Amino acid sequence: MLMGRDEHNSGKGKRKQRLPQTPTDQKHPGIDVEFSEEIADREDMEALERSKAADRRAHKKSNN
Repeated sequence: MLMGRDEHNSGKGKRKQRLPQTPTDQKHPGIDVEFSEEIADREDMEALERSKAADRRAHKKSNN
């Protein structure tokens, strides 16, 4: 009996679980780190504003 083109690609013996995208040792908790505004540069202040805007969008979306 001849095998068809795709018959050898069955899922037998293959791992059912997939690995997460980010390893757990590289994940960090969602804890905000405070910094001194006196030593913050322009990029830090822009990042802070983006973070606040994202928080407002997330809270607005969750309240609807």
